[in-house]
Amino acid sequence: MWFFIALIAGAGIMGLAWLLKSKDVKLTWYEWLLGIVGFFLVLMTIQNYFGSVAEYEQEAANMFLLILGLPAVILMVLAWSLAWRRRSAH
Repeated sequence: MWFFIALIAGAGIMGLAWLLKSKDVKLTWYEWLLGIVGFFLVLMTIQNYFGSVAEYEQEAANMFLLILGLPAVILMVLAWSLAWRRRSAH
């Protein structure tokens, strides 16, 4: 399973880099940092969720989605909105 997740993540990162370069978008260091931390939190959430489901701990799996997944989504949306606002201002 992790092989396919790594393939999808690698393709997504490569697609994001290509899109940013083609649109001539420059990101600041803190936008990169927020995006990377959010991305790793998403990967950690996926791993913990499926691990808990495999051990028949559905309540723990749902708590992982809430405790790790929600901050991951918030960080990634924050990184995107910062880049979008800076680009819209120019």
